[in-house]
Amino acid sequence: MTTSTSASAAAKEVFDLLRDDLLAIEQEFQRDAISGVEVITEIGEYLREGGGKRIRPALLLLSAKLCGYEGRGAVRLGSVVEIVHTATLVHDDIIDEALTRRGRPSANTKWGNSKCVLAGDWLYMQAFKIALEEQNFRVLDLLIGLTQQMVEGELMQMERLGHIISQAEHLDLIYRKTACLFSVSMKLGAVLGRASDADEDRLGEYGRNLGLAFQIVDDVLDLTASEDVLGKPVASDLREGKVTMAIIHALDRCTPAERKLIETVLDERCFATVIHGDVRAILEQYGSVDYAVASANEHAEQARRAISHFPDGEIKRALLWIPEFVVGREK
Repeated sequence: MTTSTSASAAAKEVFDLLRDDLLAIEQEFQRDAISGVEVITEIGEYLREGGGKRIRPALLLLSAKLCGYEGRGAVRLGSVVEIVHTATLVHDDIIDEALTRRGRPSANTKWGNSKCVLAGDWLYMQAFKIALEEQNFRVLDLLIGLTQQMVEGELMQMERLGHIISQAEHLDLIYRKTACLFSVSMKLGAVLGRASDADEDRLGEYGRNLGLAFQIVDDVLDLTASEDVLGKPVASDLREGKVTMAIIHALDRCTPAERKLIETVLDERCFATVIHGDVRAILEQYGSVDYAVASANEHAEQARRAISHFPDGEIKRALLWIPEFVVGREK
């Protein structure tokens, strides 16, 4: 069996496991995004239709099932984490002045920044309103901590735009912006399943490492994939003044002249004086993309190790496969 055939078979197995629940989450999301104010409903529906991999609610479902939970709460909270994720994307696109999202015009280009800021705020509050139905303070505690971490991450990133940061700072940033939501999705499933504190921590650690791997791969694809595949301009991060793992690795090793080239792109916020190919050549010279991919693979392996003690079965098998999907994806 080839790798791609094997991956397709694994993907089908995971989808078959979760099909009904994911469809229920989609319907829940559609209902939850309806407001008495028409423009909020329009923006919410546009964002929902934009799709995405729904990986966060899938993680919550798998975590809950692994811990023996079978109730309706997993669908409710699956919708909650996807609504929170969607709200962060709306705000990110406004901050980044993004024109596209997943190959379509971003919501802010269609409705403007002011309406989208408020729609994002409404979605956050709607997520918490639905979460209240669980009547579980631990659920609310996790969601509040998550939201604070993500806002802090966004502010930290804004303050560091155009500046060179260390790998440790970068990992802290992508934990807050991305991996924290993966971790909390897993922990919410554990809370529903009344898992022990130790098991909740293990599942949170799985999510943290999976989220770090996911974001590192995302950043690599931003530098290496084509615009057609990405659905947005190539090297958007550099154009926005963001340095990611491969860039930091190269900056730690390159000559002063090469460093100046990268700094010029960060200063100009475009490929004018320096072209994208110049930066790619520096990354290739120092094996920086390979370094970032190896780091993503290491985090994927740490995710798998975090759940090693759970009993074998189809749910664990699905969770062991997802890191492979995350590091192997092409968009």
